Amino acid sequence: MIENIERDSMQFDVVVVGAGPSGLSAAIRLKQLADKADKEISICVVEKGSEVGAHILSGAVIDPISLTELFPNWKELGAPLDCPVTEDALFFLKEDSAKQLPTPPNFQNHGNYIISLGLLTRWLAEQAEGMGIEIYPGFAAAEVLYHADGSVRGIATGDMGIGKDGEMTDNFAPGMELLAQQTIFSEGCRGSLTKGLIQKFQLDKDSDVQTYGIGIKELWEIDPAKAKPGYVQHTMGWPLDTKTYGGSFLYHLNDNQVAVGFVIGLDYENPYLSPFEEFQRFKTHPEIRKVFEGGRRIAYGARAISEGGLQSLPKISFPGGVLVGDAAGFLNVPRIKGTHTAMKSGMLAAETVFAALEESQESYETAKEVATYQTAFEQSWLYTELHGVRNIRPSFKWGMWPAMAFSAIETYLFKGKSPWTLKHHGSDHSSLKKAANSVKINYPKPDGVLTFDRLSSVFLSGTNHEENQPAHLKLKNPDVAIKVNFDEYASPETRYCPAGVYEIVEQDDGKPRLQINAQNCVHCKTCDIKDPTQNINWTCPEGSGGPNYATM
Repeated sequence: MIENIERDSMQFDVVVVGAGPSGLSAAIRLKQLADKADKEISICVVEKGSEVGAHILSGAVIDPISLTELFPNWKELGAPLDCPVTEDALFFLKEDSAKQLPTPPNFQNHGNYIISLGLLTRWLAEQAEGMGIEIYPGFAAAEVLYHADGSVRGIATGDMGIGKDGEMTDNFAPGMELLAQQTIFSEGCRGSLTKGLIQKFQLDKDSDVQTYGIGIKELWEIDPAKAKPGYVQHTMGWPLDTKTYGGSFLYHLNDNQVAVGFVIGLDYENPYLSPFEEFQRFKTHPEIRKVFEGGRRIAYGARAISEGGLQSLPKISFPGGVLVGDAAGFLNVPRIKGTHTAMKSGMLAAETVFAALEESQESYETAKEVATYQTAFEQSWLYTELHGVRNIRPSFKWGMWPAMAFSAIETYLFKGKSPWTLKHHGSDHSSLKKAANSVKINYPKPDGVLTFDRLSSVFLSGTNHEENQPAHLKLKNPDVAIKVNFDEYASPETRYCPAGVYEIVEQDDGKPRLQINAQNCVHCKTCDIKDPTQNINWTCPEGSGGPNYATM
């Protein structure tokens, strides 16, 4: 942001950063509590996407437990949960065969619904606005503001109209300062402001290192004869080796649509591995291909996923603010579900924040810490649920077969109440092997019918950024991109990015150069996580930039 620019400010009781399920649930619960207490409070929600839901991406199968707590009459209110799960299936794939396995408890979805998370988020926003909550899409929270004592004062939205040269253009408009008694950070996985808050307040000093996955998803319209609304299928095995964590999902929605996706743990070792290409190759399996033959792909997206679970949760409160949803890492990885956990965390945050609000003032000189949020979490069903599955993801550091045996013992014998807690494998960025010690992977060329390239996929995501703006993907040391990443790791960023942002080009002198095509970025944050030297820093571009997921 441009320094020494005078910015307008607005004071609220609570500012919510991110209009996803957790942020909107927090805002709605705050307003419900205020109405019940006949108390006026001001709530502001900012969202960097061009509209609410534009950056929302998930499978998704939802457990409605949190939605029911928030809106017991959600059916009467018209919530977009209209495809109940009718059947579950789990397959183990080899290259040319598929064997159906018994469905373990974590994969059973009786009572759950296949949904578009984007549609649900838009519906939540409609409920919030109907209650008088202010929501501002298209405004990226670019900076955390602090009081003199170091407590969080609020956030500043990003400046608009800064050119590539870093200078103000004719369209320059300064950001706004949004000040609050408490700021709820619900940025989603690897939020740029959250990352800074965790470092500043050392929120992760007593937790295990956070670990991540990348999820890549397509939405297809298939032959009506093959449609099975309510059918949920997961796979493990091929095309991944037994050391690489990951698997797929196929969710049959209404209207002959199927959501298909692939998730790969970002602790993979081979720098030549491409999650995008593994996903494309997965679709060529006979068991999968038959679903999509005769259909057409209508949408694409990708995002990182916080996989650390309970062990990797940071401290979730600090002076002036709290973390909710995937910003903290409340995903239940074995269930492949995070919407109900994100919503519950937002509701718990709202209940404790509301109790701590003071009478509104024109300005504040400090902000208190709502430490009761941590206690409320630890006394909730959310903690119980995450505690019961805490050991399953970290067990995969031993490889697939030992992990499956351990998970069976953990699930069926101990029922999630074992006396031990496993540690994770370590940081994802440090798991890459050097290229000289790795095997190259030759991926088949896309056929444009079943398998596709990254650029045509990015087009389907609706991704767009204002071209004349500084690149939001920043290298801490540009020389490292060649001297380390290229020379030692064969430039893994050209493969782990699902949007073709990073490209090695040859200069006139024959030397390689890393070219960053920032306009392609789908905001998945994988580069910020997986770069082996942590040389890439993802920052917020101008508001409204990025993907526009319609019904993903």
